[in-house]
Amino acid sequence: MEKVYDKCCGIDVHKKLIVACFKCGKKQEIRQFGATTRELLELADWLKEGGCMMAAMESTASYWKPLYNILESCDLNAMVVNARHMKAVPGRKTDVKDAEWIAELLQHGLLQASYIPDKDQRELRELVRYRKSLVGERSRELNRLQKMLEGANIKISGTITDINGKSARNILEHILTGKQIDSAKYDVLYKKKIIAHNLKASKEQIIDDLNGVMSDLQRKMMRILLNHLDELNAHIHELDDDIDNFMKPEEKRAAKAIQEIPGIGETSAQAVISVIGTDMGRFKTDGHICAWAGLCPGNNESADRRRSGKTRKGNALLRETLVVCAHSAVKNKSTYFSAQFARISAHRGKKRAYVAVAHSMLIAIYHIIKDGVIYQDLGADYYTRFNRERKINAYLKKLKALGWEAPVVAV
Repeated sequence: MEKVYDKCCGIDVHKKLIVACFKCGKKQEIRQFGATTRELLELADWLKEGGCMMAAMESTASYWKPLYNILESCDLNAMVVNARHMKAVPGRKTDVKDAEWIAELLQHGLLQASYIPDKDQRELRELVRYRKSLVGERSRELNRLQKMLEGANIKISGTITDINGKSARNILEHILTGKQIDSAKYDVLYKKKIIAHNLKASKEQIIDDLNGVMSDLQRKMMRILLNHLDELNAHIHELDDDIDNFMKPEEKRAAKAIQEIPGIGETSAQAVISVIGTDMGRFKTDGHICAWAGLCPGNNESADRRRSGKTRKGNALLRETLVVCAHSAVKNKSTYFSAQFARISAHRGKKRAYVAVAHSMLIAIYHIIKDGVIYQDLGADYYTRFNRERKINAYLKKLKALGWEAPVVAV
């Protein structure tokens, strides 16, 4: 088999141990290193002295990141490979054997490198992921707040739509004082705009909903919970500013361009750009990026029979973000995405339809960034523009089967 790299290194990565197998032609040398920065720099110096052309390592948890950062800073070529793509022979599992097997596959060009963006994009992605985690934590805290209010027989959710809004917060601060709300007190709160003027519920209904039975312990827990919500909101706003300041001008332009797609807002656009970047040259076609994101059907065929076509695993942040955007996009009935969702969900189900819409959105994003074009919606009537005669005849046949006859027009 032809050798692609004459001098290369296979690295088996662990939390506190690094096993490296350096191949130079038919000769090989195996060394073990620790995982501290000093020892990783020693590994990089060893590879530089040997003239290493390429190093490969498994994508083991987050243990590969420090090593990859060191090799990248030392101008050494390195690739991170999915562990499932280089399984060794069962029964021969040791750290040394793993390093030798990785080096052997790398030397003959049998490894497929995972997409690892540059350092700036990786840091931007960390910011976006952390913001997503905080938003999820805020949602969980709001659910806890709702359960706590229900436990105190306070039906504020039936009165106010947004329990995290200003109106709800003003009412909650008053409830924590322990005072009941009667008709006179309601008029005072209404005049001070503690109770918002745009609430649709009647005065009597609001008074009944806000007067519950809350113990001192529940009040204390609610104060802690509200303070935690304030902290989370402050951190999320701070991360929003950090992300906006950290993004490069070309990334901001790309994020603004893809916001023209229905269902994609500023936060979602930033998340998408943090994952795929602005250089679409790393993806050969729109099909490649959709497969990488896990938004296209998988291939499972044997004996000329197609089995399960479920989607493969892809980038979790990109996939989740686009599926959430798809839920929002299909609500606009004047767009192509709404027509696509209605067409697919009728015979394949809603979940598959949302993934299909997310797939179409990613194709549009790919061409907007790569070709610099402006998004143009195909329209809700896209599927009715072609084969009109066939569709008319099909519908007439269905009507005839139901007993309806077309009226005869006298000439």
